[in-house]
Amino acid sequence: MNKQSDNGNPRLDFGRRLRKLRQDKGWTLAELAERSGLVISTISKAERGIIALTYDRLAMLARALEVDMAAFFNAEGETFAPGSFAVARKGEFKRQETSNYVYEMLFPDVWKKALIPMMGSLKARQLVDFEEFVRHPGQEFLIVMAGQVTVFIEDRDPVVLNQGDSVYFDSAVGHLYASGSEEDARILVVCAPG
Repeated sequence: MNKQSDNGNPRLDFGRRLRKLRQDKGWTLAELAERSGLVISTISKAERGIIALTYDRLAMLARALEVDMAAFFNAEGETFAPGSFAVARKGEFKRQETSNYVYEMLFPDVWKKALIPMMGSLKARQLVDFEEFVRHPGQEFLIVMAGQVTVFIEDRDPVVLNQGDSVYFDSAVGHLYASGSEEDARILVVCAPG
């Protein structure tokens, strides 16, 4: 598994998997929209590979479809079981790129993980680059691997983190990350779904 899929377009691959998961349930776009809380146009654009979705929207779709989030990135996977051991080599991930973030979903072939680890790059530079705060059930850990990161938490002062600094918080509280310098910051984020 590498950064790019066989045809080189991760958004189209993601869209095909999302459409198949929806159709396997026998649902229309409207039914998935109602069950997930997302608007029809967002789901339709994601299915056609026009947009990539942020983690919170991926989580909403996974809950509605009753699938592991990894199912959006790999058609098949093995459930993590007691005693399991998995290794992700450098460059082994599935890519999801939004206008503000590049997510590198680690272990997409391991399903039912208690933690969802992601490496990433931050393209956003300031709060105004975002339409709204991200929020989803669970807890979240972030460590800055390179660069500087500004963490915006709803109703709190922003926190600036430098390389090696980390933060842990309730991810149901609105939050955003932005690079604090001219370079894209590199981060490791681990989410524990609620």
